[in-house]
Amino acid sequence: MERVKSMELLADCQTRLGIDLLSGTWTGVVLWSLRDGPLRPGEMRDSIGGISQKVLTETLRRLEFNGLVDRRRYAEAPPRVEYELTEAGRGLLGPLRALGEWSARYADDVMEAQSSRLTDFV
Repeated sequence: MERVKSMELLADCQTRLGIDLLSGTWTGVVLWSLRDGPLRPGEMRDSIGGISQKVLTETLRRLEFNGLVDRRRYAEAPPRVEYELTEAGRGLLGPLRALGEWSARYADDVMEAQSSRLTDFV
């Protein structure tokens, strides 16, 4: 933990990797949906709401590529696929929880600031 406190946020620092991994619109939502265990894509879509099948598939592929989720295929008829968080993916649940708490506390302030700045551009 001491090492993290002393790090500077430079263009090539490892902290940037974590920020980049979470920068997608749906990334954090998909990761959070898997917090209680493996899910099938349809179950994820139902629990998330508002995400298209295409976007969910793209997000899951990106998360799998980055080692944050595992994809498990079952040799059944019809075929069944489940996704589950890896250890690295589980490690992001704490930062996601903290970001959610920050958002609950400051979302109104951010929205108000954005709204007041809109008049500057009109």
